[in-house]
Amino acid sequence: MRIVALAGGIGGARFLQGLKAAVPDADLTVIVNTGDDISLYGLRICPDLDTVMYTLGGGIDTERGWGRRDETFVVKEELEAYGGPLSWFGLGARDLATHLHRKHLLLAGLSLTEVTAELCRRWQPGATVLPMTDQQAETHVLVDDEDRPGRRKAIHFQEWWIKHRAALPAHGIVLVTEGTPEPAPGVLDAIEAADVVLLPPSNPVVSIGTVLQVKGIRDALGDKKVVGLSPIIGGAPVRGMADACLTAIGVETSAQAVGRHYGSELLDGWLVDTQDEGATVPGVEVRAVPLLMTDVQASAAMARAALDLAGV
Repeated sequence: MRIVALAGGIGGARFLQGLKAAVPDADLTVIVNTGDDISLYGLRICPDLDTVMYTLGGGIDTERGWGRRDETFVVKEELEAYGGPLSWFGLGARDLATHLHRKHLLLAGLSLTEVTAELCRRWQPGATVLPMTDQQAETHVLVDDEDRPGRRKAIHFQEWWIKHRAALPAHGIVLVTEGTPEPAPGVLDAIEAADVVLLPPSNPVVSIGTVLQVKGIRDALGDKKVVGLSPIIGGAPVRGMADACLTAIGVETSAQAVGRHYGSELLDGWLVDTQDEGATVPGVEVRAVPLLMTDVQASAAMARAALDLAGV
């Protein structure tokens, strides 16, 4: 079975663990959001790519859900001691090695797709991990400009998410790039060959929604069996601040509203949690199953339910 998953960071990565446990022999390709990527300290930081790679490769800090296991933050502590203006974004010392190696490979002329493949040679994630695009495409958030009352400014998603904890009211979320980003090599081919495409319970705005903005991806999904899993349970995100993202684009924080936001042009099936039984999405088959990823076994049960709904 050939499976493609569009994924963001923690929620997507944890679901993929379960998917691999459910169908260990499947040919899995993961197309990962890179809109969260940011350049700091002269490094290209790719949070979602690394979270997927570390999680599937067994190197993730399972409690945090991001970064390396057995991590230290001495570099971050030193930056804070200097009063560095970017110290709000901290890389662990082990994680820093990944970013230094990525920079070396990028400077040598490799594309992000090629760099990701090289990094995965160490971690052996058991899946083909692809960035959504090799181009620089960054998610920015439109917020009020405190220095100019009545006016607004765009800040990088990471600044809004991490430094401000998504507490600044967002008036819009946009992908900043030169033109429409082109899909990375292998992305459209993987979708074309897939028996099913899964949308894990990742952020529907800044993870899945960003991947769908890449040229040709949404169109390529048009004749594919696509099943999504709700990241919203009982009117609240399971993790993170997806509700703030949904509010920014005028979508209610509910499993039904997110399913309708995706719509029948994209989805064939939509899994919601048992708390949200009765949710409807016109033209889409909706089923209610437990969606809390308490462990790999629970995630595997979710994956099996998604594949069952897809009929594969």
